[in-house]
Order: sequence, then structure tokens, then C-alpha cells
Amino acid sequence: MKIKPLSDYIVVDTNEKAETTKSGFILPSASADKYVTAKAVAVGKGATAFGKQIDMEVKEGDMILYPQSAALTVKVCGEEVTMVRQSDVLAIIG
Repeated sequence: MKIKPLSDYIVVDTNEKAETTKSGFILPSASADKYVTAKAVAVGKGATAFGKQIDMEVKEGDMILYPQSAALTVKVCGEEVTMVRQSDVLAIIG
């Protein structure tokens, strides 16, 4: 299935969960349920705010960290897809 997010939405693959990131960040077990690391598989073109274009900093293939509560899960063609907004991303990892 191919999906193209609009605005500043990012489609993520949450199958890759890690307690320790490649760069050495350690996510304590207490926060493991609050924060998620995932791979960006599709990225929108960006948003506008107050008449100015906000470019996407997250690129396809980036590993990102975001709060679990920021994720939006929807079903498209029978598959579950997880999306987050760029403004909810806390960090690009790696």
C-alpha cells in the first residue's frame, strides 16, 4: 500500500522499538511506554503558519522519537497506519 501524507504529517513504522538507540541514548523502562522510536516511511511537504512555509526537517528513513500519545492510528485498506505531526516529534535519532 502506498500512502502520501499531507501537510506536516509523517507515516511511521513502529515495529522497530529499541530501549537503547544507535547513538547511545538509553530510554529508561519507566519512559518506554511514554515515548516511541519509529522509522519515518513517508513524509508530507510541510505546513504553513502565519503565511510562512514551514519545511519538513524529518526525512524518509529517519528514526524519530515522539510521545506515544501524539500518535494517530488509522486503518487504510485494512492495514493499520500510524501517523504523527512533525511538531510532535521530539528528536531525530542517529
